[in-house]
Amino acid sequence: MSEDKRVEKEDRDLIQSMASRDANALDTFYDRYNRVAFGLILRIVRNPADAEDVLVDVFWQVWQQSSKYDSSRGKPIAWVLTIARTRAIDCLRGGNRQHVESSGDGPQNPGGTRSASPEPDIFIAADTRRGVQVALQTLSEQQRIPIEMAYFQGMSHTEIASALGQPLGTVKDRIRTGMAHLRKRLKAYL
Repeated sequence: MSEDKRVEKEDRDLIQSMASRDANALDTFYDRYNRVAFGLILRIVRNPADAEDVLVDVFWQVWQQSSKYDSSRGKPIAWVLTIARTRAIDCLRGGNRQHVESSGDGPQNPGGTRSASPEPDIFIAADTRRGVQVALQTLSEQQRIPIEMAYFQGMSHTEIASALGQPLGTVKDRIRTGMAHLRKRLKAYL
């Protein structure tokens, strides 16, 4: 089994454990993906304090919606980054982030108290941000521009195609190809 497949299987197992309310699974999942999620969020909201708030919301949503994760719709990393991107864009669109409804059954410490919200390490976040910036610069302009429009400006593929005056299929292909390249370049951060 390849390393990517092994990690993907572990991630799916962690999500299943979170659905069973295993807080340790959330801790492990958070440790694995907080840096890359924070880097994406920060690139979108451009304010570290807001990015930290959004990051907490993202992993709260992951916890709350773990039972609804559908592996046929994508890999766990894509799921968490989609949530991160959506929450960051929500933050930009007026600061009216909708907090996931609390059912009162959040992660608990062994003593029964709620665990503190995890805080990203600013040095790790800065390193991740630099890694993403460098990786983006390795893309051709034809790939980089539509990816930035989609992920950092919140534009749909249709909006990007219209703005660039390009066919929708071309835009989708360039984003898909560019994302495959970024995935390889940023493997160390995942």
